[in-house]
Amino acid sequence: MAAFNQAKKIIEYLARGIEFSAALIIGIAALEATVKALLLFVNRAALPSAKNEVRLTLGRWLAVGLEFELAADILRTAVTPSWNIEQLVAIAALRTALIYFLEREIRQESKPEQQRAEAVTLGSNTPQIP
Repeated sequence: MAAFNQAKKIIEYLARGIEFSAALIIGIAALEATVKALLLFVNRAALPSAKNEVRLTLGRWLAVGLEFELAADILRTAVTPSWNIEQLVAIAALRTALIYFLEREIRQESKPEQQRAEAVTLGSNTPQIP
């Protein structure tokens, strides 16, 4: 029984550490996005794609942070009494849905950027006829 209680404590500390990592990732990403957005706000000549890139980068980091949070939730399900499992499942389902829709939006928004980049790259590799 003592070994089980020790394992529960270790898993709880591990889950807290992972949640702290998620908070750091999200906090730093938000700070980075804020600085970049302020610079774009000051530089009114910036291309709209630069604004979109700030948003997409923040979205990618938010997805990473949410995945860390989900990992902590999964660890907690191993040591949580059964009456709390439903709450953890609901939170995990919500976070999974958020990750899914965030990644879907990122994919949709980055497609035109990726297609333009590929067109430029392919265009520069084609031989020039004099």
